[in-house]
Amino acid sequence: MEQALWADRGQLLQLDAQDHSAQASCVGVSRLGSAQLSGTHFSIWVQLRGSSWVEAKEGKFRLKRGDWIAFERDSKPVLQADRYGVCIGLNLTPDAIKAMARLADSTLYAGRGRMSRHDARIALRLWRQAHARNGEADTGFDLNALRPILLHLAGVQRELTARIQRCPGRSRSRKRQVFGRLQRARLYLEGNCDRVVRISELAELTSFSSWYFSKTFHSLYEESPQAASARMRLEHAADLLKNTSMMIGEVAAASGFDNCCSFARAFRARFGTSATRYRSAAAAAKAEAARAAVVSAMPLRKLAMAS
Repeated sequence: MEQALWADRGQLLQLDAQDHSAQASCVGVSRLGSAQLSGTHFSIWVQLRGSSWVEAKEGKFRLKRGDWIAFERDSKPVLQADRYGVCIGLNLTPDAIKAMARLADSTLYAGRGRMSRHDARIALRLWRQAHARNGEADTGFDLNALRPILLHLAGVQRELTARIQRCPGRSRSRKRQVFGRLQRARLYLEGNCDRVVRISELAELTSFSSWYFSKTFHSLYEESPQAASARMRLEHAADLLKNTSMMIGEVAAASGFDNCCSFARAFRARFGTSATRYRSAAAAAKAEAARAAVVSAMPLRKLAMAS
């Protein structure tokens, strides 16, 4: 019988490629639990509640409720749930990915995105079903049990995979290969929002020349790698302004800017306002949302008395 691969309340789950437990499997972490993956397994994670921190070869990421993230086989991600976090995942062997491509003409790619509450609930239900079916199995992990959730997650990635046709290559398999490499490079940019990433790093990661990588990246995502990096770093800075008490200079440094002046110019050009005013507006909006939530939760009698 297969036991649940779940880390809860500070537990550490280590999955080694040489262990039987590292076969294609359902994995979960919650409430300060953590999971460490190694070997040659593709993994995809869905944040159901709270938040989690992930560190992998592609960089560092924070997952919030509704976020999903997928890593290539040699990424070796380490995932840590926060006090209230619940995150479910799939740890997939190369054979599982190949079988999925054969059975459904579909596959999963490295990347990051969001899903609706409805899609997250479906993912949880299918994840539970997959684990339950394999918990009853006496011989290894039944790949057919994973098929429903794999197809669901592939559907969640449909907006990304619609771009595959833009990739160079005569065959669909070649286009998919190029797309997979570029998706990993894009994820690398997101995971390194605290610094300026060089084109040579991305070219090495994808095994392309710098010229070919830049040209293909721009064709696929309709922006250059440099522009994508700048946009992601400014969006990271905006998130820090909204959700932390860091000083403006600290936010600038944490977003890969050499000085406050260059950060101020870039931030204003991107958001149309200064970082200080952006933070004030975000705080006001958050306070208003909290007040509205309290008012809507008040019983009608108390609400009448308050008015």
